[in-house]
Amino acid sequence: MLNITNLTIQYGNKVPVVNNFNLSVKKGEIIGIVGESGSGKTTVIKSIIGALNKNSKILGGSILFENEEILNNSNLKNKHGKDITMIFQDSRNTLNPIRKIGVQFIEYIQEHSNLSKEEAKEKAILMLKKMNLPTPENVMNSYPHQLSGGMCQRVGIAIAMTFNPKVLLADEPTSALDVTTQAQIVEELLNLRKNYGTTILIVTHNLGVAAYMSDRIIVMKKGDVLELGTPREIINSPKSDYTKILLNSVPGVEEKYGI
Repeated sequence: MLNITNLTIQYGNKVPVVNNFNLSVKKGEIIGIVGESGSGKTTVIKSIIGALNKNSKILGGSILFENEEILNNSNLKNKHGKDITMIFQDSRNTLNPIRKIGVQFIEYIQEHSNLSKEEAKEKAILMLKKMNLPTPENVMNSYPHQLSGGMCQRVGIAIAMTFNPKVLLADEPTSALDVTTQAQIVEELLNLRKNYGTTILIVTHNLGVAAYMSDRIIVMKKGDVLELGTPREIINSPKSDYTKILLNSVPGVEEKYGI
C-alpha cells in the first residue's frame, strides 16, 4: 500500500536528517516510529504528506502510495488531506486561535468535497460524535483555547478522519497530554484501525506506547534506522545499545504491554 525506498532528506547543507530510509506498509497495519528529538522520525512522515520545511532537500528516494509516486508530487493535493491525513503533537496549535472550531471544520470539509455548508456542518458534528466529544454543537461553537488538550486532540483526529483516509500519520499525538487522556487517545486510534481498517504511522518518543499500539516498530537515531521488528522482537531481543536505553526508560515494559 505504502512503499518508501531509499528516502534521504537534509536541511540546508547539513548532514541528512533521514538517511536511506526504507519501509513497506500493508493496509491496516500500525507502524510505530520511535526515537529521540532529531532522529528524523517526524521528517519521514512529513515527506509522505508533502509538508516538509522549505529549507529541506530531498536527496533521493521514492514514496509510492498505491503504486503512484507521491514524493514531491504537486498534483496530489486531494490525496493529501483526504486519502492521507495527519494529526499533530498539539492540535490546538494547528487550529486558527481566533476562529471557531466549527468554521474551520466546515471549511476543511468543503475544500475536499462538494457538500453544501449545511451538509458539511452535519458531517462535522457526526465526526465529533464519533470521537466521543460531549455536546459536539458546543465544541463547534468554541474557540481552540476554550477546549482542553484532550478535547483538541479529539477534534484534530475527527478532522483527519472525516473522509475515512487510507493512511493516518500521527506525530506525537499523546505527548502533550496527561496519562489518562493519553490512554484514551491511544484507544481512539486503535478503534480507527478496528472500525475502518485505517493504516497508521505513529511517531513517538515513548517506546511503551509504540509497543502497545504497533504491529511493527522502527527505531531511529540521527536519521538512520537501527531496528525494525515486531514489538516482541524489539523488546525481547534488542539489537542496538540505543534501543536498550529506550527500553530502560520504560520500566516493566514487558509486563505492562503483555509482551
